[in-house]
Amino acid sequence: MVVQAMKQETFTDIEYSFRKKKTRREEFLEIMDEIIPWDEWVGVIEPYYPKGKRGRPPMGIEKMLRMYLLQIWFNLSAPATEDAIYDSYAMRKFTGIDFMAEAVPDETTLCKFRHLLEANGLNKLFFDAINRVMVKTGHMMKGGTIVDATIINAPSSTKNAEKARDPEMHQTKKGNKWKFGMKCHIGVDAGSGLVHTMTVTAANVHDITQAAALIREDDEVVYGDSGYLGIQKRPEVAGDDHLSGIDYRINRRPGKLPHISDNAIDWERYIENRKSSVRCKVEHAFRIIKCQFGYRKTVYRGLAKNENRLYAMFACANLYALAIAGQKLSTT
Repeated sequence: MVVQAMKQETFTDIEYSFRKKKTRREEFLEIMDEIIPWDEWVGVIEPYYPKGKRGRPPMGIEKMLRMYLLQIWFNLSAPATEDAIYDSYAMRKFTGIDFMAEAVPDETTLCKFRHLLEANGLNKLFFDAINRVMVKTGHMMKGGTIVDATIINAPSSTKNAEKARDPEMHQTKKGNKWKFGMKCHIGVDAGSGLVHTMTVTAANVHDITQAAALIREDDEVVYGDSGYLGIQKRPEVAGDDHLSGIDYRINRRPGKLPHISDNAIDWERYIENRKSSVRCKVEHAFRIIKCQFGYRKTVYRGLAKNENRLYAMFACANLYALAIAGQKLSTT
């Protein structure tokens, strides 16, 4: 769905039309504008959106949704998002706001819109809707899943009203470094590398405890790193007919591989490399979230709000992965 054209072309529009180069931000926004199913997402929000029977008429749903997506894509606060639309021509063009006819929704309006999405779990509905379409169109195949997890840091400072850190986050040791925050667990389609399932826990929760929740009903093969060794012995796996019959191709720890002579073929390492060549697809999703969208540290207190944000980000990450691969999402 394309944003409605502005009523009158401004001097800024004319000046920008003579540019010799587009910025990477503008190219990214054009890609997302084209691939996101705006009509479907607006339809998900509409039953929960205020009807404006009393008081000031509400802002348009699509306009608020576009503003919210700008906030999570560029990792901005609500005030910074409002300022960025005033400053950036690319962002103003993406939202379709005409300064001659209307003002940018203020930070309070954006916060209320975010609270509406959080209260009704609408970001998960976006994520599920995108996955259903991808399965229907054949972009997401079935039969194999890659499981993995990553730590997202949280502010460890106690300089706040409660004089304490976020009680829902936890510290854990990774390598020789202590980290404080939460852990994002994802299940990725082994064929396409698209995320189909996600859970969120405190950082000290072991990866293997969430593995069963990340496996689909029709999966026959599961890939994972050495953190998932022994998954077959877990009670939730051993006691389930489907989960216990899956072929778990888990990477072994390098130090546990046998040493062989220089002239022999190292079949053990060859097998591990073949597993890793499939398993590496899971890192692409984390790259988009952490590097493209800049989500390296939690923005809100509590797991629920951050989980809601991650659902929207992974839905957009799946669409962006399709776009950069030269594919389009079509329901026809």
